[in-house]
Amino acid sequence: MPILRYTRTAVVLHWLLAVLISVNVGLALAVDRLPEDWVRPVIDAHKSIGITALGLVLLRLLWRAGHPPPALPAAYPAWERRLAGLAHLLFYVLMLTLPISGWLHDSAWKDAASHPMRLFGLLPWPRIGPVAQIEPVAKETLHTWFGTLHAGCGYVLYGLLALHIVGALKHQWLDHQPQLQRMML
Repeated sequence: MPILRYTRTAVVLHWLLAVLISVNVGLALAVDRLPEDWVRPVIDAHKSIGITALGLVLLRLLWRAGHPPPALPAAYPAWERRLAGLAHLLFYVLMLTLPISGWLHDSAWKDAASHPMRLFGLLPWPRIGPVAQIEPVAKETLHTWFGTLHAGCGYVLYGLLALHIVGALKHQWLDHQPQLQRMML
């Protein structure tokens, strides 16, 4: 009998990541509109959420290696199934690239030494040593480059999230397939 739903662990990891990513998107979009004294705490929260998401993505990949996802319904056209597979692959690439590029961006920040990174204000979190130790001019170039990569991947993620949500709702309501039930507890 074919698997029709994701495992409970996969569902929990999916929704935890969805919440963390949504909060981080909100923080990233809001930071430029906040009062100056809020900026540093919001950026620190953004970093902490990103590192947490990175850990959960790695956990999700490990889980998925031993627990394959359910196949999409055969009623979906082949092009939709291929596009869904490509979108999920791109999600994983982005969910890894975003926190890693953010961590690299932060590690190359010229003022990193005077602003220690702490996970949720509690746990000291290291910068990436080889990047943090680079001479200042090269470090500033890397800071800019990783920041551009981080922001660019963020915009790709926003678009992919929109397509993911629209696709799931289309399958649920227009195609009358139990798409949302596959990812519910």
